[in-house]
Amino acid sequence: MSLTFRQKEILNAVRSAGRVAVEELSDSLRVTPQTIRRDLNILCDEGHLTRVHGGAILQSGVANTAYEARKSMAREAKETIGQLCAAAIPDDASLFINIGTTTEAVARALRTRRDLLVITNNLNVANIMAANPHCGVMVTGGMLRRSDGGLVGEQTLDTVQQFKADYAIIGVSAIDEDGSLLDFDYREVRVSQAIIRNARKVFLVADASKLSRSAPARIGHMRDIDGFFTDMPLPAPLAQICNQHGVELHYVG
Repeated sequence: MSLTFRQKEILNAVRSAGRVAVEELSDSLRVTPQTIRRDLNILCDEGHLTRVHGGAILQSGVANTAYEARKSMAREAKETIGQLCAAAIPDDASLFINIGTTTEAVARALRTRRDLLVITNNLNVANIMAANPHCGVMVTGGMLRRSDGGLVGEQTLDTVQQFKADYAIIGVSAIDEDGSLLDFDYREVRVSQAIIRNARKVFLVADASKLSRSAPARIGHMRDIDGFFTDMPLPAPLAQICNQHGVELHYVG
């Protein structure tokens, strides 16, 4: 089925923000909320979106969204989350940074810092940090995932396990309401698990759209995290889980 101009505008809005609300779309597109709900239902039936309370998100399931689309989703939120997290990293520290567009935002915020050692399985992060002459960069090696510049596999695991870093900066594809941290590629999950085990402090960076997504592979749980950097207050049950396990919450703004 071909999409109308308005439905294409809605798709572009979701790809940019990660999530859209009926009322906001109604105001920006100057149509009734009922019209927006009808468009969202059509886009969901066509497999483009998934309905959530009050709006919609990009469809999730057993395959991740393409890298270029992920880069454009919630771009501004990711940059501010990256700056917030980077402010919590002191100079003269070692840190893991895993695969993800939000972790790349953290790397961009660290470009002017001094005396960092960054260990990463993300070639995009390596290229970002390579512009900083005052930081060391260790690339793990492993099998290249051409779709997003990620490195995975046994060699990646072996390299991670050679280090004990001060900090780990990790991104995830989804956060379940029970506190589970989820992703799509089991090989990537194994690397993220090793990064968590081999870091003294673990910082999770994720925008609010990750709270409405699902993914099949389990990285770990909120109890494994020391600090969570995000752009919106958490739902009460998830905030309670973080409180129970001593997870420090850091909100943009």
